[in-house]
Amino acid sequence: MIVKWPNGAKIAVLWTFDFDAESVWLARDPENAGRLGVLSQGLYDVKRAVPQILQLLKKTKMPATFFIPGWVVDHHTDRCKEILQAGHEIGHHGYTHEWADPKFPEMECADFDRGSEAFDRHLNYKPKGYRPPAGEITSNTIKMLADRGFLYNSNMLDDVYPYRHVLPDGRQGPVELPTHWSLGDANYGMTSIRHPRTIQTNEHIFTIWKDEFDELYKWGGLYNLVLHPQVIGRPSRMALLERFIAYTCTFEGVWHTTCAEAAEAFAAQESPAKTART
Repeated sequence: MIVKWPNGAKIAVLWTFDFDAESVWLARDPENAGRLGVLSQGLYDVKRAVPQILQLLKKTKMPATFFIPGWVVDHHTDRCKEILQAGHEIGHHGYTHEWADPKFPEMECADFDRGSEAFDRHLNYKPKGYRPPAGEITSNTIKMLADRGFLYNSNMLDDVYPYRHVLPDGRQGPVELPTHWSLGDANYGMTSIRHPRTIQTNEHIFTIWKDEFDELYKWGGLYNLVLHPQVIGRPSRMALLERFIAYTCTFEGVWHTTCAEAAEAFAAQESPAKTART
């Protein structure tokens, strides 16, 4: 289903940020709890990156969606409150940032529900959507979201338009807001001694983002940019993001929106006949 975006927009652009802080490093290896240098990469999120990102979003008048693990809500509550106070959406990102294992669906559900409890306890907030940690999704993930009434999921790589998940029993699942590994920052700048990646130049990243944007604009698709504050929040990367935001604003008919609003726009025009995609 090719989406007709509201008010005749030609493309929907999502600025999304996975505010993982230290949780991403603890999930990779619990022994990182004693490796302060490793954890400091995630702590940069809290100390410097998120405040700088909020300033940039305010300056450019851009809405955004921050996907946050419950662990981060528990340990960095004030930063999460600042995101809400700035008017941005928060999405669910599990609790521990552990990857879902299809062999243990009950563990995925328990981690998810623990995250929901943290949102409720600290923020009095119920997220509408979910991004599975590390992009790992199982058939249980979709059932879990449907059972809990979630509006959308965001991490599948199989389309450039939103679509509706349908469960094997025929029940309606969440709306999917697909993305792609090229539309992000982790593959270009998230590195460590134990998990090294080549750090790419801003020009290299800008060219990939720009070229994909140009073609998706022609297709009328969904541009779902997946960013991580500990990567994009570095000084030169912030300049890159500001440059790219400005580039998207040179086009007519660009709808800068949140994940929830994009999912709601899809649901509003969805036909009664649903196509199974899971």
